[in-house]
Amino acid sequence: MYLAKEVKADIFKQYGGDAKNTGSAEGQIALFTHRINHLTGHLKQNRKDFNTERSLVKLVGKRRSLLDYLKKKDITRYRAIIKELGLRK
Repeated sequence: MYLAKEVKADIFKQYGGDAKNTGSAEGQIALFTHRINHLTGHLKQNRKDFNTERSLVKLVGKRRSLLDYLKKKDITRYRAIIKELGLRK
């Protein structure tokens, strides 16, 4: 399994401030980014897996929505998470 409980807890601890703070926008964005990277690697090997491609597009949309929310609420947190994760604007 690519996403164990420990990995998830580490992501939320690093970006969300606490392992139990799963509702923070930064933690969710980091988790979505981890999942997007995993699915991208899968699609490089399995080009005709259209269900995974659809899931990837939906995840990117969810991450974009969270980024837009964070940008509207607190621009400094938005800039920090963009820089940490190495995302394009």
